[in-house]
Amino acid sequence: MKEKKDRKAEINIEIPGNLQPVYSNSIQINHKDDEFTLSFVQMVPMTNKGHMKAIVAITPQHAKRLLKALNDNIEKYEGRFGEIALPEDKNKNYSGDEGMYR
Repeated sequence: MKEKKDRKAEINIEIPGNLQPVYSNSIQINHKDDEFTLSFVQMVPMTNKGHMKAIVAITPQHAKRLLKALNDNIEKYEGRFGEIALPEDKNKNYSGDEGMYR
């Protein structure tokens, strides 16, 4: 009987040569019954303006996997570099109506 391997198969991901990194300092999250939409925004400092950089729609199952992966990576990050302080925890700079952290 063969022993099962716990390794996942490698995935070959092609990255276009012209793909540019995107910086976002704000994310709007919306959902409906069959998808979550993440809208990545770059807010302009000292203004009330922002530029939409990317919109990504994912399934609810993928959103939950993303949440687990982020939690795991944040735990590892904080274990190495210390706790991540959130300004909104101190001054409640969270705009719940818009679903946006600033």
